[in-house]
Parts: sequence; C-alpha cells; structure tokens
Amino acid sequence: MNKPVHYLAALALTLASAAAFAHDYKAGPLKIGHPWSRATPAGAKVGGGYLSIENTGSTSDRLIAVSAPFAGRGEIHEMAVTNGVMTMRELEKGIEIPAGAKVELKPGGFHIMFQELKQPLKQDERVKGTLTFEKAGAVEVEFKVEGIGAKGAAAEHTH
Repeated sequence: MNKPVHYLAALALTLASAAAFAHDYKAGPLKIGHPWSRATPAGAKVGGGYLSIENTGSTSDRLIAVSAPFAGRGEIHEMAVTNGVMTMRELEKGIEIPAGAKVELKPGGFHIMFQELKQPLKQDERVKGTLTFEKAGAVEVEFKVEGIGAKGAAAEHTH
C-alpha cells in the first residue's frame, strides 16, 4: 500500500470512529451535548440524566418535558444548597435556555430525574429518551450510561 492511500485509509477510519462515538444532537438553534446517566443498582426506582444545551439562536427556548421508555416518567429537577441545606425540587415550568447561552444539567444542579425505572440502567449501554422544548419541539436522544459513581466531566470524555 502506498503512503497516501495508507494515510487516507487511516483518516477514514478515524473519522468513522469519531462519528460512531459522537454524542451530540441539534434541534434548530439548540445544540444538545453528551446526554448521559449513571448506572443504577438492581431495584432502584430513580435515575438521573445529564447533558448540556447551548442556544445559538436569538430567542430563548425552554426544556419543558422529558420522557423515556425505561422510566414511568421523567422530571426536570434542580438541586441547590439553601442555608447549608441541600434541596431538590421539580421545575414544573422546565428550564429556560436563554439566547446565546449554554445550560448544563449535571450532578448537584439542574438534572433530569427518571422516576419509576422499569429496569436498571447498566454501565456502557445507551438508552433512548425524548427531550421536549417549547419552541424546538421533541428531540430524540440517547443517554450513555456511565458508572454508578460518574461525576460528569469524566463521563463526557469517554464518548
């Protein structure tokens, strides 16, 4: 094999590998980055979902609902520390994604709560879900299931 063909073959393989591991989604001006979840122990009834949403448009949008076939329902939550006490609450109106801004759903902050799990989430699997936005509509994504103790930044670098 001559060198130019060898390099082209290596480049094609690299690009194909990158595409296979790409884990980003687009809905109009919204860029959804790296949806992931943590593995859950057998019998767990809840799980978390995390991702980033960047709004490259000129008007705000809002994540208003989440659903997944592996859960009875999905909710959008916020964790916060108030007067030294950690609280978690459902955001019934969802999360605003301001124009030109990026919102992170991550452990310890905004996140998705998968309620009434129908099956354990197992490390290294991908599970489907749907994010619904006020303006951009429904977007199907896959959540990459990381280890039980995954922190976020490490999970993002594994795909």
